[in-house]
Amino acid sequence: MDSRLEKQLAFVLEIDKVKNIFRQTHLSQHGRNENDAEHSWHMALMAYLLKEYSNEKIDIAKVMLMCLIHDIVEIDAGDTYAYDSIGLETQKAREDAAKERIFSILPEEQKNELIALFDEFEECETAESKFAHAMDNLQPLLLNNSNNGSDWQGHNVTVDQIYKRHSKTKLGSRKLFEIADSIIQENIKKGNLHE
Repeated sequence: MDSRLEKQLAFVLEIDKVKNIFRQTHLSQHGRNENDAEHSWHMALMAYLLKEYSNEKIDIAKVMLMCLIHDIVEIDAGDTYAYDSIGLETQKAREDAAKERIFSILPEEQKNELIALFDEFEECETAESKFAHAMDNLQPLLLNNSNNGSDWQGHNVTVDQIYKRHSKTKLGSRKLFEIADSIIQENIKKGNLHE
């Protein structure tokens, strides 16, 4: 086997570990905790299905690939819960170190391509990264809603924290932000979310 293919297959095996990174969000209907692979797959398929609601014209294949790779770094960095203020302070440093180690398994040009895509997602400045962030925010919101807000309640998440996170949803899709807003308001009325 040539060294290029050997590196690519080593990366393929390495990213299998993302299936063992469990998130705070539970599967719909009060299922078990979701893993990063499931979250990423769900986001990518959502992006394709909901692409018409992007604020801007997007390259959907690029968005889907962003969705699929955005949490690979959590193999080393671990999952940082969206509302964990202490964990968020060190998240970038942990993820930057993980990004370098994991993507360096690949041949150089593929490493550079995926790091650039990961960085583009993190910077949230292009149409594609904004829409991918909308998916990253909407997906757990939908799951939390299907579970009557139990994950939010378990972590004492406030309405302000959720709206702060969803400010990026609006950048990618005003229409999907409207849906998120209605879900948030519904959960406030049900008593699942508090000020």
